Amino acid sequence: MPATFSTAIAGWYEASHRDLPWRADGYPAWGILISEFMLQQTPVARVIPRLAEWLERWPTPAALAAVPPGEAVRAWGRLGYPRRALALHAAASAISAAYDNVVPRDVDALLALPGVGPYTARAVAAFAYGVRVPVVDINARRVLARALEGRGEPGPAQTRRELPLMESLLPADPARARLVNAGTMELGQTVCIPRAPRCDICPIGGLCAWRAAGYPAYEGRPAPKQKKYEGSDRQVRGMILNELRAADTAIPTDAIAALWPDAVQLERALTGLLRDGLVTGDAERGYELPAA
Repeated sequence: MPATFSTAIAGWYEASHRDLPWRADGYPAWGILISEFMLQQTPVARVIPRLAEWLERWPTPAALAAVPPGEAVRAWGRLGYPRRALALHAAASAISAAYDNVVPRDVDALLALPGVGPYTARAVAAFAYGVRVPVVDINARRVLARALEGRGEPGPAQTRRELPLMESLLPADPARARLVNAGTMELGQTVCIPRAPRCDICPIGGLCAWRAAGYPAYEGRPAPKQKKYEGSDRQVRGMILNELRAADTAIPTDAIAALWPDAVQLERALTGLLRDGLVTGDAERGYELPAA
């Protein structure tokens, strides 16, 4: 089955994949690294315009490393989870200093960069440099769970099992392996979706173990539900950051205090931002984005 699966996935991907900027021939490794940071928990439609802005402003790691980290947080805008901006700035600084301003291709070297985890390291190696390594995100995990294991959902991540499983599907040729990696992820994103999967148009429907078993219900541990955003500490943190992004100087404490009626929650959110390095300052001097 692996060869048949791989052939079907690669052929489908070549004919049907979405036209996304980071998939263009010759797209820079630096742009792919930025896209992988931005795409973590953020929809593609919101990433595309922001990615273009970043590459125009900071076309190389050294260009980003040359500005204060607060500028990265400011430019991150409303992509969410702004600690990613700080990590990306730190990664740019490391690439500029240690790799002569060139994003490394080796997975271990990528893993050593700030903010780069196992998925991102493998994605950059595979999609920027064509290295034959398995790349497994939540979408690929869903395809593997259903098509190969007959389970309706992937359940909690099991890297030690899932990476070898994905690698067993990769053709020996790195270029074809890249197509299978990308195609499996694309299939999980657009066809083998969590609810109401589009099995009628699936290119591997005839090979799917879950379909062959009659679509049994998933009986494992459910994935944790994301907490509601409205009224959460995340919302308050975002309000504080938006205020600071719009300012050229430190914002006084009373202006911060006016942003949210719950003083305890506001203090908790502000303390968290200070702890994460996304905000600097104190009650006397006011608060601003990090300058160094």
